Amino acid sequence: MTREAYWVLVWRQFCKHKLALAGLAVIGVMAIMAVLAAWVGRYSPTAYDLEAMLQPPSPAHWFGTDELGRDVWARMVHGTRVSLQIGFVAVGIYVAVGILLGALAGYYGGWVDLWISRLIEVMYCFPTFFLILAVLAFVGPSIYNIMIVIGLTSWPGIARLVRGEFLKLRSQDFVQASIAAGAGDIRVMFRHLLPNALAPVLVSATFGVASAILVESSLSYLGFGVPPYVPTWGSILSQAQEFMDIAWWLTLSPGLAIFITITAFNLVGEGLRDAIDPRLRV
Repeated sequence: MTREAYWVLVWRQFCKHKLALAGLAVIGVMAIMAVLAAWVGRYSPTAYDLEAMLQPPSPAHWFGTDELGRDVWARMVHGTRVSLQIGFVAVGIYVAVGILLGALAGYYGGWVDLWISRLIEVMYCFPTFFLILAVLAFVGPSIYNIMIVIGLTSWPGIARLVRGEFLKLRSQDFVQASIAAGAGDIRVMFRHLLPNALAPVLVSATFGVASAILVESSLSYLGFGVPPYVPTWGSILSQAQEFMDIAWWLTLSPGLAIFITITAFNLVGEGLRDAIDPRLRV
């Protein structure tokens, strides 16, 4: 079976997972909202209207307004852009780092594998969330810092996956044939081995986006995330806790957004895992 035929089969199996397709549709809608936030949001997310403070949902303000009269719908839409941006970029960083280190450890073995494996174990010794908090306390909160910090602290899982796949594949006949034909190490690793090791990485990355969004929301809620003037789901939720008893809509919107987004990515990850792993196919 060619690689293209394999991924066609994976897609067909994925399409049989109705909940995964629903999750993918939700992610697609959120991505469109994030791209078109300036038009979909209707209002500026930072515009004050002191005559419309703490108004409940209405035709003028679909999700109501906050304590400064800012439109909650506009802030939620722009928060979608921030959350997805952080999720995808952070995952892209740690997938790249994990693939590189895992490939080196699994392909070369020996002392390279030993040192990288020890580094992975050291990283696992630190609780990731508290490590991110500690680093952000020094570098300061910003969107770019959060992306980089999450990316540089979350790669060990990907590295272990890639290392295991490379250890399993490097003795296969097609790899030995490539080496015998004179292919260099870089070509063997990234042209022959990596494409055959990507399946579990894609599944892990899908779950990783959900995890990164949750981490960003938690950081923003605690005040360690993006700057206060940038609307994010976590910061909206944090600012709303003072008005929970008189403005229920301020906590409902970001809470539902976080829940729906995390659930959608987890459903897609489970569907992709079921499609890729033949042992889970019905």
